[in-house]
Amino acid sequence: MIEQKKYSSDEELLNNFYKTNDDYWLGILLQRYSMLLLGVCMKYLNDEESAKDSVQEIFLHTLNEIKKHKVSYFKGWIYSVSKNHCLIKIRKQKHAVLKTEELFDDKHDRGEDNELQQKLEKENIFEHLHDSLDELNSEQRRCVELFYLENKSYKEIEQITGFSTLQVKSFIQNGKRNLKQFMEKKQQRSNG
Repeated sequence: MIEQKKYSSDEELLNNFYKTNDDYWLGILLQRYSMLLLGVCMKYLNDEESAKDSVQEIFLHTLNEIKKHKVSYFKGWIYSVSKNHCLIKIRKQKHAVLKTEELFDDKHDRGEDNELQQKLEKENIFEHLHDSLDELNSEQRRCVELFYLENKSYKEIEQITGFSTLQVKSFIQNGKRNLKQFMEKKQQRSNG
């Protein structure tokens, strides 16, 4: 068995995974980010047991999804997957609570219902955003993820990617525009 320390970059582990289709490489990545995932789940779910269960569910989800989509930036991708997983879980729990309350309360407050609807719409946008990122070309996706998910500056993105300032700005601007278009199309499909 090869030691994990020999593989310093996520990119190298991802490349090995995609070349060999061996879950061993993905296991190293998941182990590397298990504390991040637990932290994200604790932040959203506020319950240690539920957070631990969610981390395991995210691991299983990752094993299936990463084979369907070519992931180039694992940390940003797994963070988005974790956040979306938690938001969906919260939505399901709130929906179940609301349905239970409706059974006992004929005068269900429509104001709360509208507030929940707005939250659900925002969560839906996050789901579409995650899916739409995969549709960007690799340069745009990399720059958008670094800028928006990692909060990197233009200079930091230049250093990480080797792109010029003009390229970074262009990739972010075009990526943002393309994301908006992809998301609008997905929104129309899910509404229509």
